[in-house]
Amino acid sequence: MPLSRTFVGPEKFHEIVTRAEAEHWSGLTLSERVSRSALAMQGTPYVSYTLEIDDHIESPSVNFHGQDCWTFFETALALGRMFGRSKSRHTPADLLREIELTRYRGGVCHGHYLDRIHYLDEWFRDNHRRGHVRDITRSLGATVPLEGRRIDEMTLLWKSYRYLKNNPELRPGMAAIEAELQRHAFHYLPKQSVQAIEPGLQSGDIIGIVTHLPHVYCSHAGLALRTRDGVCHFMHASATQKRVMIDKSVSGYLNDFKKHAGIVVARPL
Repeated sequence: MPLSRTFVGPEKFHEIVTRAEAEHWSGLTLSERVSRSALAMQGTPYVSYTLEIDDHIESPSVNFHGQDCWTFFETALALGRMFGRSKSRHTPADLLREIELTRYRGGVCHGHYLDRIHYLDEWFRDNHRRGHVRDITRSLGATVPLEGRRIDEMTLLWKSYRYLKNNPELRPGMAAIEAELQRHAFHYLPKQSVQAIEPGLQSGDIIGIVTHLPHVYCSHAGLALRTRDGVCHFMHASATQKRVMIDKSVSGYLNDFKKHAGIVVARPL
């Protein structure tokens, strides 16, 4: 697909690149680069289903004009990774390649919808295996297993996804992926223990919000952001506030919603 379709908001991208060069982000740690990239996108409007950009062809994509929870954290991570690579000037193609490396199973998109990782628990596992992140959930504190839960949200709600709606032949493949995901044990930090483990979080950590709702394990995602006052905030693309924002502390955010069960955490490498 043309770049005008897969890369929305090049002016914002070049603004961030110019700032990163002026402030020498390349010399910062990855967590700092991810955090600064996230802060540079603060205020971006919340737009749902920003990964669904076509009816048939799948492609790595970036949208700086609107983000949902997944595209926000993944774009911040991709920018942070990109700025760590030595290059005189970064281009949209560089960012799209970083997106491809983490968004698609094995780091490669062949233009097929099922190449993409659609559930956060698989994203954690696949990117942990390939060395892009480290799943640090169990190292932070005592975890509990999530049992008796089916993953079948996308096959149940296929009408909400452009590709599944327009390509019925994809639905059996998605069902097979969901069945495979259910064969993997899933452990998380329960909500009541999160405040105690917050000192172990650092800016740039990827936070998956585990839900009590059926059909999925994680219903939301964002980043940890530790501010100068020492508080570890949850930064995310908020569907309720309609923008990318710095929210309450991670534990405070969890406690605002009965449906939130706890968290899983991955640290960029």
